[in-house]
Amino acid sequence: MKIFFVSLGCDKNLVDSEVMLGLVKEQGYQIIDSEEEADIIVINSCCFINDAKEESINTILEMAENKKTGNCKALIVTGCLPERYRDEVMEEIPEIDAMLGTSSYDEIINAIQKALEGNSFVSYKDYSDTPITSSKRVLTSGGYYAYVKIAEGCDNRCTYCVIPKIRGKYRSRKMEDIIEEVKSLSQQGIKEIILVAQDTTLYGTDLYKEYKLPNLLEELSKIEEINWIRLLYCYPEEIKKEMLEVMRDNDKICNYLDIPIQHISNDILKKMGRRTTKETIIEKINLMKEIVPNIALRTTIITGFPGETNEQHQEVIEFIKEIKFDRLGVFTYSQEEDTPAAKLPDQVDEEIKNMRKDQIMFEQQEISKEISEGMIGKELEVIVEGYLPEEQIYIGRCYKDAPNVDGYVFFSANREIISGEFVKVNVTQAKEYDLIGEMKDEYC
Repeated sequence: MKIFFVSLGCDKNLVDSEVMLGLVKEQGYQIIDSEEEADIIVINSCCFINDAKEESINTILEMAENKKTGNCKALIVTGCLPERYRDEVMEEIPEIDAMLGTSSYDEIINAIQKALEGNSFVSYKDYSDTPITSSKRVLTSGGYYAYVKIAEGCDNRCTYCVIPKIRGKYRSRKMEDIIEEVKSLSQQGIKEIILVAQDTTLYGTDLYKEYKLPNLLEELSKIEEINWIRLLYCYPEEIKKEMLEVMRDNDKICNYLDIPIQHISNDILKKMGRRTTKETIIEKINLMKEIVPNIALRTTIITGFPGETNEQHQEVIEFIKEIKFDRLGVFTYSQEEDTPAAKLPDQVDEEIKNMRKDQIMFEQQEISKEISEGMIGKELEVIVEGYLPEEQIYIGRCYKDAPNVDGYVFFSANREIISGEFVKVNVTQAKEYDLIGEMKDEYC
């Protein structure tokens, strides 16, 4: 039978979708990319913020139409939305035949079979000690990179966030399981591994009772076929000198860190429930730049948090102008039910939130332009992602560029090269977020 998957939300959700795809493929289901022709439609949902929740609901309603107009015999919803709204979802959308919570992905085959028999199926499990993973994932990134989830859940109690309620406590995967998965991915042609979790820096603290991220990085770098290892979602307060030294001394580990600080005002950080201060964040950033001089830093900011004053907003702007992050994203605060922040007084008007977001991004655009122009004349290692025939130019990424969120390197070449190849590129021009260059006539 034919099955169509929709994966919404973050890259951690994408890993869950790929695990389920691996399970259904193993059972002989045909994975297709057309919802109109699908016998079964699976939507792996997200509800981290209100926009994501609306997207999930709209997608479910859109896919449900295929029960009337297409071949769809079973509509299954998995992930965060059914986990968060266990009773409401199926009541509000009766077209749904089965639902799986965030710890029930291994039930996908049962869910499909029950739904096809005409029976509803719902599975919610207590958050398991070990995250559900599989080395038989079906990769959907379309490139030579793959996300690898090293932990599930979260122990941080940020007042704006529902993740601990949806995903449970922080649970590290066994190191040997991660290594086995990465070896399997490398045999499928993957060249870049991107490590993800709600907080990658805490890896091992629950399972091994100590910080094990440096050890994990060293072990993964021994896998010969892997060229790059990239780290996302590192809370700055937990970044250790040892990990930075491993990054500096190991050529396979990209000198790149995603450090979601969310704000810089001590008052707002306290209201957010963040376990850090402005002073600690600055201290850690200085340590990163001292140990890894060419490090590329990405961060995210939440603007319009309850009670945020114009002065605190300006404090954020002055901070990013001083630090000059290579990459920066901004979210407007989303008032999420069942979170402490939703009940705080002085909720900020949406118009003000969006205005502040625009102001921050305007400043960051100028910073990004300045940093990009500083790359002119430099030589970069680039992973090739494709060719644009109309422009007769190749497209790739350097160590500063995580897939889908950062920029690209566009470059010309005097010989034919293939996707997944690593080449040297001399940077000749710069835009705000992208670089332009010429390939050196030699292999990396």
